[in-house]
Amino acid sequence: MIAMAIRAPSLHNTQPWQFRHDRNAIELRIDLDRWLRHSDPRGRELMISCGAALFGLRLGLRSLGLLPVTELLPDPAQPGLAGRVRPAGYAAMNRVEAELAAAVPHRHTHRGAFAPGEVATRLLAAFAGDAAAEGAELSLVDRVGVTHQLVGLTEAAAAGQRANPEVTAETRSWARPPGSQARDGVPAWAIAHPSAVDSPARLRLPQRDFDQQGSDQSGGVPPSATAVLSTAGDTPADWLRAGQALHRLLLRAATRWVFASLQSQPLESPRYRQEVTDLLGLTGFPHLLLQFGRSNTAPATPRRPQVELRTD
Repeated sequence: MIAMAIRAPSLHNTQPWQFRHDRNAIELRIDLDRWLRHSDPRGRELMISCGAALFGLRLGLRSLGLLPVTELLPDPAQPGLAGRVRPAGYAAMNRVEAELAAAVPHRHTHRGAFAPGEVATRLLAAFAGDAAAEGAELSLVDRVGVTHQLVGLTEAAAAGQRANPEVTAETRSWARPPGSQARDGVPAWAIAHPSAVDSPARLRLPQRDFDQQGSDQSGGVPPSATAVLSTAGDTPADWLRAGQALHRLLLRAATRWVFASLQSQPLESPRYRQEVTDLLGLTGFPHLLLQFGRSNTAPATPRRPQVELRTD
């Protein structure tokens, strides 16, 4: 279960989670030492990351033929306890669950150029269904002009963060140099050069450069679809739901060799988050911008060994 959970996406690949076996359940605890307090002062993205790992725990139970019961924030006296997953009966995995489990090893956040090939409308609808099943909403951005505006908001938010030395230092600390053996953070090969991807069409949301030169990953095509993941509320429980929705839909995408680039910079500023909300006419609260496209096989970012993640 833990091996599957630790493949979840997390901001800057911080992997801010720990696991504890408690009788017949596994608890997921927040590793506050990996909280990006300057860029994520409310801990929203921290909780989204932990929610994604919770979905991994659930899928791990299903891979064992067990039905999971999940409790979000089960003990108010333990604010560091994000969730608890325990078995409640037996049932064989269905075909979709088996496909999701098989996609776990090769699912990865896509930061480079996309390859040619459309993403089917039917598959995009399935992503929205996945989000809804987890208590979130995935809304597609179907107007080019709106995507151009999102690009502009992302650039403005990125410029604001670059002007903040604390945010810049915090972000830079998670970029790994070439040849690094670190099992967390973003490796050098995964950082795209800021001018490398889709600059003429301006349909690709700019990726974080981590204050690094980045690698030349030019030559791709624009994304097939742009979307925003949101929830009706904006509480820690909602953030955990958003994380579970994110991991579920990204795994479904990976079953068809479709990957997503994730962008949260304009949502890390209250000002730009409100502008995104108004621009897209959202009734809820946005947490992530996603762009989907096809990609050739790429290695997944490294993960910390379980011995560092299990606690008594």
